[in-house]
Amino acid sequence: MTSGLIDVHAHYLPDFYVEQATAAGHAHPDGMGGWPSWSVRDHLELMDRNGIETAMLSLSSPGVHFGDDKAARLLARRVNEYTAELARDHRGRFGTFVALPLPDVDGALEEITFAFDQLGADGVALLTHTDGVYLGDARLEPVFAELDRRKAVVFLHPTSPVCWEQSALGRPRPMVEYIFDTARTVTDLVMEGVLTRHPGLRVIVPHCGGAVPVLADRIDEFMRLFLPAGTSPAQDAVRQLQGLYYDMAGTAFPRQVPALLKLVDPDRVLFGSDYCWTPPPLADAHIAAIDAADPPAEGATWRSLTTANALRLFPQIPPH
Repeated sequence: MTSGLIDVHAHYLPDFYVEQATAAGHAHPDGMGGWPSWSVRDHLELMDRNGIETAMLSLSSPGVHFGDDKAARLLARRVNEYTAELARDHRGRFGTFVALPLPDVDGALEEITFAFDQLGADGVALLTHTDGVYLGDARLEPVFAELDRRKAVVFLHPTSPVCWEQSALGRPRPMVEYIFDTARTVTDLVMEGVLTRHPGLRVIVPHCGGAVPVLADRIDEFMRLFLPAGTSPAQDAVRQLQGLYYDMAGTAFPRQVPALLKLVDPDRVLFGSDYCWTPPPLADAHIAAIDAADPPAEGATWRSLTTANALRLFPQIPPH
């Protein structure tokens, strides 16, 4: 068994993607100052410095759909082929969460087939919404049915909410809006029954669950209040949330992980760096904080625990 960390929340930014996103109006993505720099060499250096064995690469917000379905399909295919090539060239160091051209459902289904059957994808990355279509939306049912059939790992990632112009108050959306958009789409998945209809899905929620851990009981209570008379939930909200996985990307300690562990057992916690959107000095500091935190259980460290949890999700990861 590999002893290094497995990073389930790691991002890549090839030049061709940044150029296309910038041309589509995303020069300051989600209110940030600009695009961070990224290269394969720099990513591997950060991994080696921090004892990260494998990084599961995903595309962050704003994704690949900038208003045109055909262009989104082409860009999704290009970025997915790019990451597949990286994984082949650096065997064991990179895994792939592929991008889908949602809300184009037909294009997404086509890309799922290609990505899993031809590229050997490790999972998919879904934004919390695309063009206002949140993940509980009935239009996405064919996508989740196919991912369920494949027992796919589904990595969620936030983006700016539909109302960000008013709600963000002029501040970068990743600070607070990301956290609440994560809670919004996870609540939608729970209340619309997506998770109970598709038990084969293995869902990773980012950033220690965002606001989900402290809202779990409230979501559960409201779900019961709003169910049609005479019905009962197939599975209560808390139990559904306890069946998901949660990564530690961001400010995991001293407060977020303890809150998360009030909701889920330690075997549901995964490591995430959020590099390259988290700058290297901050990524180093976050990992140092994880290493300095109280151990999750007797005889275990956060490194050993999260790696063991990840290997159950990704037994295909080879040693390098």
